[in-house]
Amino acid sequence: MKYAIVIPDGVADEPQADLDNRTPLQAARIPNLDSLAKRGVVGRANHTPKHLVAGSDVANLSLLGYDPNRHFTGRAPIEAAAQEIPLGDDDWVIRCNLVTIQDQVMKSFTAGHISSDQAKSLLATAQKNLPPDLPLEFFAGVSYRNLAVWRTASGRPAPFTSDTRGTPPHDLTDRPVGDDFPRGPGSGILSDLMSASIDWFANHPANRERVSAGQLPATNMWLWGLGKRPRLESFKKLHGVQGAMISAVDLLRGLAKLVGWENIVVPGATGYTDTDYAAKGKYAVDAIGNFDLVVVHIEATDEASHEGNTAQKIAAMESIDRDIVGPVIAALEASGDEWKMLVTPDHPTFLRTKTHTHGDVPFVVAGSGIGPDAFQCYDEVNATASQLAFDEGWNLMPWFIGK
Repeated sequence: MKYAIVIPDGVADEPQADLDNRTPLQAARIPNLDSLAKRGVVGRANHTPKHLVAGSDVANLSLLGYDPNRHFTGRAPIEAAAQEIPLGDDDWVIRCNLVTIQDQVMKSFTAGHISSDQAKSLLATAQKNLPPDLPLEFFAGVSYRNLAVWRTASGRPAPFTSDTRGTPPHDLTDRPVGDDFPRGPGSGILSDLMSASIDWFANHPANRERVSAGQLPATNMWLWGLGKRPRLESFKKLHGVQGAMISAVDLLRGLAKLVGWENIVVPGATGYTDTDYAAKGKYAVDAIGNFDLVVVHIEATDEASHEGNTAQKIAAMESIDRDIVGPVIAALEASGDEWKMLVTPDHPTFLRTKTHTHGDVPFVVAGSGIGPDAFQCYDEVNATASQLAFDEGWNLMPWFIGK
């Protein structure tokens, strides 16, 4: 049996007035997804328990079949796995966004999609300016997505606990940030660093370069998503199949690493709306012959939501349907094996609020042994009407694999 999963991150949404009260999924031209709905089943799943943050970290853990109530320790340590950063059992990893804050408002949680080289230069300056007794080490990632690690081997125990919280900066777009600095044990250290970064970055050459080019500067570092290294049972041991991940973001790459999968790097995959959808589709098709399960994650739909860009969200979904879903269906049908395919977002991201939210997401499953239901297209409305529902979303994966 061959399995394929496509994750259009954050595509689930609510009806839009400017779309005649349709959701972006309903408005998008997605003939390949609708063909899956006609030959398969549509349902819904909730991957974000109410007491946990409605983030891609929690949601994708659940989507892969891991109960986040048991396994979630924070976003940053998952991303550290993608970068292969060695961690001690008591080390803490902290997500370090480079952001643009103007007049105490989150102007850009990506610092205008700062380049990786510029981010690396800014973090080097931050490292040089740290107090000598602070055992914190910065690691540059991709663009605005970076990490810091508190090394307990220094002899200074981390002051953080599971009650230490930071607000995801993508949940603050165009909003005041004054009430959203870190809170809980050790939060004072994080808040002080965030404030100090204003002076460190103010006249930095990377920011001068950006301003002269008409781009937003990185005015601050924003610290959040902290946690200790998680321990996950391998996906093969849990579900009996071996997988591979195609994604441009470290969160999904880190999850893949932690569950024993191979990460497939696709040239031109950016984690943004300018990603090379066709390249992702081609690499997925090529991988079908080599793995039991191939997962393609696309961040573009989520990024469009964070920017409140309806047209961009619809266009991204149409590209996913045309350049990824269609070719993967054709490859599965031509493989000569029995096959099943699942398409589902991880969580809703509303254009109205520009943030992740809790709640059900629609999924569609088709393939060998899946008889059709009554639904003829894939969208939130049909998913809500379906009797096929997983209130504990981590039960969807064993159902999909074992169905």
